[in-house]
Amino acid sequence: MNGPIVIGLAGSPRVGGNSDCLLAEFLAGVAGGGVATRSVAARDLVFTACDGCGACSSTGECVHGDDATVFLSELDAAAGLVIASPVYFAGVPAVLKALIDRMQPCWSRTYRLQTPRRVKRPGAFILVGGGGDPFGTAGAEATLASAMQVCGFSVDARLRHLGLDAPTDAQARPDLLAQVRSEGAAFAARVLKRAGEAF
Repeated sequence: MNGPIVIGLAGSPRVGGNSDCLLAEFLAGVAGGGVATRSVAARDLVFTACDGCGACSSTGECVHGDDATVFLSELDAAAGLVIASPVYFAGVPAVLKALIDRMQPCWSRTYRLQTPRRVKRPGAFILVGGGGDPFGTAGAEATLASAMQVCGFSVDARLRHLGLDAPTDAQARPDLLAQVRSEGAAFAARVLKRAGEAF
């Protein structure tokens, strides 16, 4: 596929819930803004959890050749990244955290192997939840921001939508869907601008 591509990573273990719905709207806005998209769900990937072996500190590559390895390769080629996730106990779901832990080779390339850094590409995250957790979204935000920046993405948009408790609450909010789609279009403009600056 020619031209820049934005990857949308769905972090929920639930199919078709609020974060999936908002990610689809965001990516529709990106596509409407003239940028191709690819949606990936962490729950659909078959991969081994990081076992802390440290091999990537020497090679920059993971010893496990699986779906997470393929995903990281796609991430390297992406022009933008958006991650959508529910908030579980102020953090992200286990399946998403396991995939983030497999991003360790990105850290190793930059901080161990001193691979030259390129200009950071646009990144965004969408967090949804019922609200009421006394610790809010800070833990989830820190995890996502850390992973995105280590993998070469800036955090250009932090979308937080609380009060979405039932799995279909987002679908019943046309105002919210329109807002998120608009955010996606704005993100596409940033992707195109950054891609243009890279040449």
